Amino acid sequence: MLGEVLVESEKPPAEPPAFARTGIRVVASFPAGQAPEQLAQSVAARVLEAVPTGPLVLQAFTPDSPAGNRLADEADAILEAVRTRLPADRLLEETWRARESGATLVELCVAPGVVVVGSVPAREALSLSPGGRQRMRRPGDAASRAAMKLEEALVSLPFEPGRGEVCVDLGAAPGGWTQRLVARGARVIAVDPAKLIPELAGLPRVEHIQESAFAYTPEEPADWLFCDMAWRPIEVAQLLAKWGRRGWATHLVANIKLPMKDKNPILLRVRHILVEEGGWQALTIRQLYHDRDEVTVTAHRTL
Repeated sequence: MLGEVLVESEKPPAEPPAFARTGIRVVASFPAGQAPEQLAQSVAARVLEAVPTGPLVLQAFTPDSPAGNRLADEADAILEAVRTRLPADRLLEETWRARESGATLVELCVAPGVVVVGSVPAREALSLSPGGRQRMRRPGDAASRAAMKLEEALVSLPFEPGRGEVCVDLGAAPGGWTQRLVARGARVIAVDPAKLIPELAGLPRVEHIQESAFAYTPEEPADWLFCDMAWRPIEVAQLLAKWGRRGWATHLVANIKLPMKDKNPILLRVRHILVEEGGWQALTIRQLYHDRDEVTVTAHRTL
């Protein structure tokens, strides 16, 4: 442990850690308490030495802990002071363009007693948000807070459901995910014995199948499979594996609920089931900022 909610290791992990919000290669660290001008100058010099060419996305964050959150104003001040000492033509303001531009993500972690400087190629970054805190706004018409989990999951993908694509939403009620997918122009098959919110009833691009997700069989393959069921994780993983094995969907976005204890063994079993039994490829398992006792799984399959 480098500090509260901060972990360091000598080598990067073979797989992205499921419970990590962000990950950076540390290039320098400075003791807190230095004069702001001196600190900013030292940080800027180290950034330019570590990343001498190419576009940069400069961010600052504090550990997501009570002590870390109290340093938010200090982190903002350091960020602005460092920014003024870097070449303006190298700073990429549109963070969402970082991956396509081949930019390097440079993060300043302002923690109690230390300022850590790290970098990571944007294409390899776990998140493009400062410290991995991807705060999503809850739309005013959202059926539940589940909409924020879906929005955050889609932000991390290189593409998202497009107009006219077919999405199956398993365990859809009351309709939070279906509502956001329809707003993107997709056609949604919502599967749940329970009712959807009235706003979704009668929409031409929503078909509600009132039966169990475990009993449902699609009439044709879907472009996307979505699932946010409050059900036992292994059984949900087996259901998602069946969809992959039978070629019923091309892309997968699902939330897997976790037990209070022994989370890692469950995650290993879920990964095995989805990859080995379901044939899902490019699998990612991460606990996103808006997740609670759950992780978000994304994958695709070549049909």
